[in-house]
Amino acid sequence: MTITDPAIGGRHAREDPPSPLRFAALGDSLTEGVGDRVEGAWRGWAALLAAGLGPAHAPALFRNFAVSGALCRDVAEQQTPAALAYRPHVASVVVGVNDTLRRTFDIEELARRLDRLCADLTGHGAHLLTACLPDPGRMLGLPAPLARPLARRQRAVNTVVHALSARHGATHLHIADAAWVDDRTMWSADRLHPGERGHRMIAARFHTLLTIQGFAHGPAPRREPDQSPPTRTESLLWLATAGTGWVARRCHDLLPQLLRLAGAELRHWADGTAAHLDHRAEHALHAALAAVSLDVPAARMGE
Repeated sequence: MTITDPAIGGRHAREDPPSPLRFAALGDSLTEGVGDRVEGAWRGWAALLAAGLGPAHAPALFRNFAVSGALCRDVAEQQTPAALAYRPHVASVVVGVNDTLRRTFDIEELARRLDRLCADLTGHGAHLLTACLPDPGRMLGLPAPLARPLARRQRAVNTVVHALSARHGATHLHIADAAWVDDRTMWSADRLHPGERGHRMIAARFHTLLTIQGFAHGPAPRREPDQSPPTRTESLLWLATAGTGWVARRCHDLLPQLLRLAGAELRHWADGTAAHLDHRAEHALHAALAAVSLDVPAARMGE
């Protein structure tokens, strides 16, 4: 049974956790900690959570295998074998946003890889943590013709993650809701990664769920940040410096296809056939779910 947000429901699933508990974090820049810099290094929600998993006399051991820019393929082929060698009792797998930003995006391939790596981790005794994420087009405030294709991709990824979380008994967190996305105090200057407040919120919400389940025995992470959220000036400075590099690295890979997708969006809108693009995306999603023997009701799409 998946342990989810209190709004969705949950149940006790474990007693007497091992001592000390080993926690492995897998994923991309979100889990690496980008946006939460402490003493010149990224910290992030996973490190904050790890500090509250074990009691004072037996603090949890923590390894962060996440790498900025990682795709699901990278997590499956590089991070998972390293994490398995660590023999974690708890393993977080939060990935997929970078896949939506690539011209090679393939929801069926992502579903197959994610299902296999989740099975590998749970098969070796790890309890999974997963999360659904907001789409990057909305976060960046892209115009509708550019944002809609990314939104469809992220909804598909979230649907797959939600379904696989249920299959593999994961503790699953929803952080794609409007209240989270629209609260700018949660986000760093780049508008794609949480700031310290956002990382603390993710850690605290996971801690609440893991306490219910019997994995967390230490203090909950504080929700209030030590640093102020970025100012508008800081956000503009990031865009003019590091942000230009971020855009340039993706332009050669994503932008040509994204412009083609935007062109198709505008043509279908002009012809009154925009619904065809939604139907095409849903067909691809159903094929991906079928490829890993999952069946998700239409009402659950995009959760």
